[in-house]
Amino acid sequence: MNKVILMGRLTRDPEVRYSQGENALAIARYTLAVDRRNTRGSGDDNTADFINCVAFGRSGEFAEKYFRKGTKLVVTGRIQTGSYTNKDGVKVYTTEVVVEDQEFAESKGSSNDSGFSGGNSYQRPEPSGADTGRGVCFDKGCIRRNPATFARSTVEGSFEQTCRAVGWCSGQ
Repeated sequence: MNKVILMGRLTRDPEVRYSQGENALAIARYTLAVDRRNTRGSGDDNTADFINCVAFGRSGEFAEKYFRKGTKLVVTGRIQTGSYTNKDGVKVYTTEVVVEDQEFAESKGSSNDSGFSGGNSYQRPEPSGADTGRGVCFDKGCIRRNPATFARSTVEGSFEQTCRAVGWCSGQ
């Protein structure tokens, strides 16, 4: 079984490219700084591992739209290794996590309390529809008060489908 679960902060905004062709596919690449547990009890040696991640399709589009440097995420996926020959003729080996699921690990407001100066620069759009108290309708769907649930549900389906299916709001 090849399964990875990571929690960490983005080291920079995701880099997103789109595949060529009629049905362009979003490919988002980002790096998570994951704290390494100190198992030897040797003091305050805070170290981190920097894990390269790649998200495809709707997950990539979601990363492009909502993820910013400093955002704390929980990512699940699988490890994939590969290699290529660079311009100098040297073979380079790669290891990355292919993202299967990605969620916010904290609410927007709490990221500033963590002491990380990067912060989360996502700005919520202005509402254009009705607020039922469970979520706010927007042109492209619903943002629920729990961003982790919103992240998971919008990756699985369209904004409009999510909004109507779970009854967060009346839709438009």
